[in-house]
Amino acid sequence: MARFSFLATLAAMIPGLSACTTPPEGVAPITNFDAERYLGTWYEIARLDHRFERGLVAVSATYARNPDGSLKVVNKGFKASTCAWSEAVGRAKFTGEPTTGQLAVSFFGPFYGGYTIFALDHQAYQWAAVSGPTRNYLWILARTPTLADDVRDRLVAEAAGLGFATENLIWVPQEVPPC
Repeated sequence: MARFSFLATLAAMIPGLSACTTPPEGVAPITNFDAERYLGTWYEIARLDHRFERGLVAVSATYARNPDGSLKVVNKGFKASTCAWSEAVGRAKFTGEPTTGQLAVSFFGPFYGGYTIFALDHQAYQWAAVSGPTRNYLWILARTPTLADDVRDRLVAEAAGLGFATENLIWVPQEVPPC
């Protein structure tokens, strides 16, 4: 795997986020959050562009419980230009109550960045919208590689209403291209 390249890019970006584990002003984390229901694999439906994910398709994040109560995070994506998978393994911990969707995530402890779940399918945990510590970071996630148009449109409208540059969203293909 092209782990080093993916991790090196993440390392270059993380120090700027290390002190910022709070959500952007006006972006509130969801409440009544159930971490056990959030565990498992999420597909990246859309994102704002970042160096550490540039060129990746078939991106997913898998969450599992660590023995200490934190969450193990495995981010994975395929880079067509190198015809290789990239993977980064990190740790997420709650910044407050575990029933609030506000976490701090680190791929290079002790450097943590904010992870704010601001929209979530509370009934079935099938989709979510997540912000980083600033409005430059936005992800739309789903349990399946596609998302219904009405849900997608609602999440984009909510993010736009919160000041995210949704016109710059990258819609992530989930197919791995032939090499």
